[in-house]
Amino acid sequence: MDPIVSVLILAVVIIIVLSVFLSFFPIMLWISALASGVRVGIITLVAMRLRRVVPSRIVNPLIKATKAGLGLSINQLESHFLAGGNVDRVVNALIAAQRANIPLIFERAAAIDLAGRDVLQAVQMSVNPRVIETPIVAAVAKDGIEVKVKARVTVRANIDRLVGGAGEETIIARVGEGIVTTVGSSGSHKDVLENPDLISRTVLGKGLDAGTAFEILSIDIADVDVGKNIGAHLQTEQAEADKKIAQAKAEERRAMAVAQEQENKAKVVEMEARVVESESQVPLAMAEALKSGKIGVMDYMNLKNIEADTQMRSSIGKNDGLNDNKDGR
Repeated sequence: MDPIVSVLILAVVIIIVLSVFLSFFPIMLWISALASGVRVGIITLVAMRLRRVVPSRIVNPLIKATKAGLGLSINQLESHFLAGGNVDRVVNALIAAQRANIPLIFERAAAIDLAGRDVLQAVQMSVNPRVIETPIVAAVAKDGIEVKVKARVTVRANIDRLVGGAGEETIIARVGEGIVTTVGSSGSHKDVLENPDLISRTVLGKGLDAGTAFEILSIDIADVDVGKNIGAHLQTEQAEADKKIAQAKAEERRAMAVAQEQENKAKVVEMEARVVESESQVPLAMAEALKSGKIGVMDYMNLKNIEADTQMRSSIGKNDGLNDNKDGR
């Protein structure tokens, strides 16, 4: 075999062996830790590989913690990593808390991190309070005028209540509820416009941060504006509803009157029919009386003469009435 090829093959084999060796034996990381004053055995680093732990994610935060004088052990960091936590963020939070004189131990920081909260952001928020701006809250004073209020809430993270405490949404909801209550108890919307600090004092005195992960430092009213006249609007709607009810009742009465009128007309027609029916019985009764001899022929002729005389007098009376109307024109 060509000596050059043999040398190349040997070099490749050596590189592969060194790569495998260094992957299991992080010599450079061990040297960096040793140079930083962190005593970590090479066997410990190899054992981390076997436990599927990335050594750099443990050793580098341990170097920072040691340099900051936190006194953490490699077992604490590794156990937190195996639990699914962010070791680097926890160490950074502990260093920030130490610099700010905030009492925070590793176990609490690890619990906050495993709970899903950003422990570093919480420490930063304890040092530098955060301002939460509420949406526009609409409330109605006793005089019926709508008042729109926007507030800014300055909060500081409470490390002791960070695990299990309510978040920003609860703070915003409670502040909105306090604003609605304060405005609603005001006699006039002018009182709110003249003294907007009345809202902040009343809401701040309710202890809205109870059970939350924050401590409310101040509540400042950013904007107060007058909205609609809700009272007048409601009265207008009520009057319109009363009007429709009155119209419906009037229409009901009109329909009942029309129905009664139609019923009376039907009764009149029925009575006229009865009259016609009764009149139709007269000739039959006359014929029966003649036949039975109760009246005579002369009586019947006299009756006819009386009817003819009556008809003649009625006709003359009608003609006289027409002539009088013509003369009076």
